[in-house]
Amino acid sequence: EEDSLSPFIRLQEKKKQARLMQKALEVKEEAFKERMKVITCRWRDLHAKEAQLKTYMEKSGRTLKENDKMRIQALKKASKERERKIQKESELLRAKRELEALRNKHQKLSNKVQKYSIFHKYLEDVVKISQFEEIQEVIWRYKTLVRVHKDLLQAQLEHKEMSDQAKVLLDQYTAEKEAEILQCKNELVQLQLRFDQAQSDILPWETCWADIQNTTAKRSLKLGTIKIAILSLFQ
Repeated sequence: EEDSLSPFIRLQEKKKQARLMQKALEVKEEAFKERMKVITCRWRDLHAKEAQLKTYMEKSGRTLKENDKMRIQALKKASKERERKIQKESELLRAKRELEALRNKHQKLSNKVQKYSIFHKYLEDVVKISQFEEIQEVIWRYKTLVRVHKDLLQAQLEHKEMSDQAKVLLDQYTAEKEAEILQCKNELVQLQLRFDQAQSDILPWETCWADIQNTTAKRSLKLGTIKIAILSLFQ
């Protein structure tokens, strides 16, 4: 009887455990549903906040873009004004330098005129005692002589350059011909040496040829003797 009751008891315990597990599962499922509801509400709120944040960001972005655009325009305008101011200052400084340079040049020219005034007086005295009627004619004659002298110097220089070039060409041609003559002499010496060597090699070869001919004659005589002996034996 105890053996028959034991499976029943175990079955009842298993059913009880199954009911407890089912109840716990239902509790967990209910808690999961509640949690999903809370998450869904939070997700919906999050989407709403995200939409609001996106709208705010778009408005802020447009505002920032407008502000950046205005700031960039202001910076460009200030930069252009600064560049224009620097350019004006640079032009003013350059004008001052040019004015100072012109003043220095004028002073130098004045000093030079004052320094060379004695030459003007000298030219006036030359005109008085010469065939020229004006100082400008003396200057023209001087410039003509200077130009002729310059042309003569240029002609002499060109003639000297042509002479130097001709000398260089002549030296080059002479060196080339001397090298060719030396090469021909060397080749002639080599040919003479080869000829002498050939002449010296002829005598041994002639001796060898004579020996070959003597040997051939002896062998021919011996061959004839053998043929006669064979013929005699055959007969």
